Order: sequence, then structure tokens, then C-alpha cells
Amino acid sequence: MSRRIKRMNPKPRSRDERDDSRPHQARSAKKAGPRPGGKPGGKPGAKPRFVGERAERRPPNAVQERPAPEKSVEALLPTKVQTVTVTADENNMRVDRFLEARFPGLSFSHIQRVVRKGELRVDGKRVDSKDRLEEGQSVRIPPLKLDAPKAAGPLSEAAQKTLKALKEMTIWEDDDVLVLNKPAGLAVQGGSGMTRHIDQMLEVMRDAKGQKPRLVHRIDRETSGCLLIAKTRFAASHLTGAFRSRSARKVYWALVPGLPKPKQGRISTFLAKEEGEDDTIMRIAQHGDEGASHAVTYYAVVETAGNKLTWVSLKPVTGRTHQLRAHMAHIGHPIVGDPKYFNIENWQLPGGLQNRLHLLARRIVIPHPRGGVIDATAPLPPHMQQSWNLLGLDATRFDPIENAPEE
Repeated sequence: MSRRIKRMNPKPRSRDERDDSRPHQARSAKKAGPRPGGKPGGKPGAKPRFVGERAERRPPNAVQERPAPEKSVEALLPTKVQTVTVTADENNMRVDRFLEARFPGLSFSHIQRVVRKGELRVDGKRVDSKDRLEEGQSVRIPPLKLDAPKAAGPLSEAAQKTLKALKEMTIWEDDDVLVLNKPAGLAVQGGSGMTRHIDQMLEVMRDAKGQKPRLVHRIDRETSGCLLIAKTRFAASHLTGAFRSRSARKVYWALVPGLPKPKQGRISTFLAKEEGEDDTIMRIAQHGDEGASHAVTYYAVVETAGNKLTWVSLKPVTGRTHQLRAHMAHIGHPIVGDPKYFNIENWQLPGGLQNRLHLLARRIVIPHPRGGVIDATAPLPPHMQQSWNLLGLDATRFDPIENAPEE
């Protein structure tokens, strides 16, 4: 089924479930004016006005003494016992994370103390800080000591450039989900000597509550293509659940030497990490080996270039580290440009092709947290597009991996 599945109409959401942190989709501003209940409207950040107050009349030339500023944050800081209801966005959230999200100024030690002493109750019962909450539960919160929230200032020039870069990578976005076309060479998470990566870049998208978008899965640094990001806790919970239940379908494209036989097949092995002096690779292991995990990949030949190079489409059933790279090397067709797993001696790279990893996270299809389906596709990165052009491969061909079983 090569046609694109459109997202179905999601059910209406409450104001609290919406996320206004989208970097490139501005919402229409509402006119300032009286709100229901007599509260005046106004621009965000404006000082509150109090209905019914009268300004004291003073002579025109009288010197007015500025009163000491009131602690405007007091209204935001709970000083009495309160009871709140767990929202859909907070479903399956740990108790300690729930408190962190609700009260950004609450210290870790304070969270642990109120939970340990049983001052915080869920549906009238004591809980542990690692217990998970369910939508609709009633949470009794004791008096808390919070730091005053820091006012969010304007983005720096560097942050604005980062936001622009994320916008240029975006291939899908709504209130809950973001799909990026990650370029080859950009890491998803930090590591030794890593100064720039996607997780760090997402800091510029923190919302008013201090929450930033979350990584749902990962792809290798040198692999380009679809990277799924959850913009809300609600979405993160549902999307990670879809990966655990294998409801997510991922398709990768790769260029390999030779012609795999049969042209469509299933690779099933155990993989285990092998630590080297300078690097870590995944080796083919046996069932029962320490640290060994089962890994399954379907592959299909899409098109060949003179039987010397082959474009293959890959569908991983499991999500092990370096799974596709290790599996293709295992069957004798390592991915072109792979510095870790390309093991064919005296093999010469055809002229004009760049010696870079030819692996693309082409497509991701996953149920949307609010109904319907997310279906995102990434284009060939520049170095793979160059190879496709030189080899005469047609990127619009039907992808036979569509016929692979859903395991």
C-alpha cells in the first residue's frame, strides 16, 4: 500500500491539552477585553488589574511614593492543601515527574520528603515516588515550598538559529507530534565530545511550564531520515507504547554491494554488544549469550545497478542498536560507506560515490495518540541522491517491502 494514510479527525481537545509551543505555526491572537467572570483580558505578561479597586486621588504635583512590589508569584505558589485531578496529558506519569511538571520550583528533596512521609495521597492512599498515575485520579498535595518561577526571556540569537534549523528539518507537526528529517552527521543524543545534538536543540522549544519535547526513538548519527519527537507527555506515553507493542512501522533504504539472494527475505539473529578499545559494535551472538537480544529484519531488493550495487528496502521488526547494519553485514551485503560493519576486502567504491553511510530512515507509520495515523516520509539525503543519480536508480519505484509480514 504505497498510498499515504491521512490522519483521521481527532476528537476535540480541551484548552489544557493544546500546546502553543509550535515554532512555525502562530495562533491568532484574541482581542483583549473582559473575560467571563469580569476578569479583564490583556497581553501575556501584562500586570494584573484588580476589579473594584479605586485609585486614590492625589494633587497633580504631589510626589507619589511607589509602594513595595507585592509578591505576584504568591498566587502561583500553593501555600495550603489542595486536591487536583490527573489530566489525560499526565496519564501514566510517575508521581515525582507529576510534581516536577506541576511545580517547576519544587526541589527534588522536597518531592521525596512529602511522598515518603505520606503527605501526598492518590485517591486517599499513600504512594511511592515511582508509582504511575492514571487519568482521573485525585491527588492530595500538601503545602509546598517553591522557588519563584523564572520569567521566560526572549530567545537569544543562537537559540533563534537553532529554532530555525529545527523548522527546516520538520516534515510533520501538530500539537502533539513532531517528525524531523535528521541530517546525516547530526547525533540524536549527546556523547563524549558531542557539543550539538537533537536532544540539546530541543531545549529551545520548552513551553511555558518548562517542559521540552521528548525523543521517542533514536537513529544512528550517520543515518539520516525520520526521527519521531513527542511534544507533550500525553503523546510521549502513547508513542512509546506503540513502539513497545510494535504498532509502529519503520522503513529504511540502503545501498549494498552485490545482489542479495533471495531477493526478499527475513534475517533473524541474536545480537550482543562487543566493547573494543575505541568503539562498540554489535556482534552476532547465540541464544543464551550474556547480553544477547533477539533481532528480526525483513529486506527486499528494490532495484539493481549492474549487479554490482543494489538498492534494498529494510523493515526492522525489533529495534536493536545497529541492527540493520549488523544484519546486512551478516548476510554478506554490508551497507556502502559503513565504517563499522563494511567487511568486504579489496572492494572498490565506484567513482563518483561518496564514502558515507548509505542508510536512510525513509518512512515511519504509527498510530496518532489522538486517533488516526502519522505517516511521514523523508527524502534521500544529498550524498544518497547523488549515488541514485549516478547509478540510474529511480526513487519513485514501488517499494516491495510493503509486502513484508507485520510481525
